[in-house]
Amino acid sequence: MTESEFMTQVDETLEQIEEVLDDAEGDLDYEGQGGMMTVTCENGSQIIFTRQPPVKQLWVATRNGGFHFDYNTDQSQWLRDSDGASLSEVLTAAFADQAGETLDFSPLAQ
Repeated sequence: MTESEFMTQVDETLEQIEEVLDDAEGDLDYEGQGGMMTVTCENGSQIIFTRQPPVKQLWVATRNGGFHFDYNTDQSQWLRDSDGASLSEVLTAAFADQAGETLDFSPLAQ
């Protein structure tokens, strides 16, 4: 994956996340620019997304830790580098924990 393809993939992923958040029932605020997005949950906790071009990873920080994801072109999805968990799975768990809401992030795996 070239750096340009990586940047495009991160931007598309963040846009898909925004679409899911727009459909959420709870009060989730997000702000993004330049490959970074911060989501603030109703309880004040945050989930932060940052792109890391030097290593071609998407990093996600939650109150339960920081996670690094590599884009798997064969599976067309972001997978956590430590154990292969999908970004969709991790975000579903993080938002259930921090926002108390079950969100469907399955569109991220396309």
